[in-house]
Amino acid sequence: MSKSFRVGLVQMAMSSDPAENLARAAARVEEAARKGAQVVCLPEMFRTTYFCQREDAALFDLAETVPGPSTEKLSQVARSAGVAVVVPIFEKRAPGLYHNSAVVLGEDGATVGLYRKMHIPDDPAFYEKFYFTPGDLGFQAFDLRAGRIGTLICWDQWYPEGARLTALQGAMVLFYPTAIGWHPHEKAQHGAAQRDAWRTVQRGHAIANGVYVAAVNRVGHERPEPTAPGLEFWGTSFLCDPFGVVLAEASTDREEILVAEVDPARIEEVRRGWPFLRDRRIDAYGGIEKRFLDR
Repeated sequence: MSKSFRVGLVQMAMSSDPAENLARAAARVEEAARKGAQVVCLPEMFRTTYFCQREDAALFDLAETVPGPSTEKLSQVARSAGVAVVVPIFEKRAPGLYHNSAVVLGEDGATVGLYRKMHIPDDPAFYEKFYFTPGDLGFQAFDLRAGRIGTLICWDQWYPEGARLTALQGAMVLFYPTAIGWHPHEKAQHGAAQRDAWRTVQRGHAIANGVYVAAVNRVGHERPEPTAPGLEFWGTSFLCDPFGVVLAEASTDREEILVAEVDPARIEEVRRGWPFLRDRRIDAYGGIEKRFLDR
């Protein structure tokens, strides 16, 4: 059986300076490695503030290629610290073609794989369909020295199909780099319920698939311009085990680094007691590929 390994979740607040954010992220990855993390995940699009609060074609200039500034800097960090890193970026694939992506760097700094966000939202202050083409690489799992992992991104959190297909490829932990928060005017009335729903659905993915789930969010109040209400990112990064037990959780209002253990023996133990993968009726799911089952 594979050995246990430790994961690092880096919860950050973002400035308007991509170079500063990248430098701070590199320092946080190094710090997580010193604390014993073997695989470290950064928040969604950590190099920038959350620019999708408005539609502005000039903001495509924030995108980067693969390889590019983020992968080049963090591959050096990965190699020197001997740690794998999930690097979420705004990817420029070709002129006029952009993705919300995560590059997985191995412990030697080499690129192990690339995931492109499959589910793209379009809500007030989350205008992602303007910027991102849906992913075309499918759901994937990646082999690292520490163990086999999967990575999805933010809005993917609400879709059990993505978690299932990634878990079925043998991922022991599903990483969800994230940028999610409250509209300030909704916080008082709906804030607790929204955050609880986000936490609950991901704990459900862990339970239903017998895997660990790591959600890695940002913090801070970000405004697209000084007079705009903006978004209050709620932090609360966490790691839960295959029974849905939260092993580590960050605050709602400050930067933190969480380091916790992923234990393959725990996966085996939970799946023996709750053999959900064994009991799936794969012969009866023929309608799942339809948008809606019209009568």
